[in-house]
Amino acid sequence: MNELIWLLFALLNFGMIVVVYKLFGRIGLFGWIAMGTVLANIQVTKTIDLFGLEATLGNIMYGTLFLVTDTLNEKYGLKDAKKAIYIGFSALIGMVIIMQVALMFEPASSDFAHDSLATIFDIMPRIALGSIIAYIVSQLLDVHLFQRIKRIYSSNRTLYVRNIGSTLVSQLVDTAIFVPIAFVGTHEPEVVWSIFITTYFIKLLVALLDTPFVYLMKLITPIDQD
Repeated sequence: MNELIWLLFALLNFGMIVVVYKLFGRIGLFGWIAMGTVLANIQVTKTIDLFGLEATLGNIMYGTLFLVTDTLNEKYGLKDAKKAIYIGFSALIGMVIIMQVALMFEPASSDFAHDSLATIFDIMPRIALGSIIAYIVSQLLDVHLFQRIKRIYSSNRTLYVRNIGSTLVSQLVDTAIFVPIAFVGTHEPEVVWSIFITTYFIKLLVALLDTPFVYLMKLITPIDQD
């Protein structure tokens, strides 16, 4: 069932991005980047079995960030794509700081949420460190590589080349940075390796699945032209 839920979850995420873009234009995509960066780093704390391997849950949400920046890059240019990256970067740092302070409060005797929050956010600084480094490096690499590929393959028909090509390289760099920082020492080596392989494999699938949505979003005229 995980594989079926994963596919439906991916389509749900991509579909929601299309709706957000149609309703709110670039501002909606900037908002998605902020939300998606936070949610991806919460979801990544959950490990699931997928395609016979262990994987982290946040790969789809994280993959949507590349869909958003590629769309911004394609339709509005490098400046807006980089602005989205810095918005996500700021949202992630803000979440880590705010939640670490929130955990300092002594819970009331009737509280039922503190332990659950601590389970997730006590390990968040390490995950966030890996994510912050991986995110800023891979996203900036992605948007610049997208533009370089666009100089060679600039037609609408070859949009998939710059979308998939830039994502394949940047996601490999992202995975190579994030997985060791986040999981070495907290998981057995074979589990870490499994997470690395599965994470990159899933990111490749996400890149393939999101390509039709990049074409769709290029055709959309937002209601709010911002």
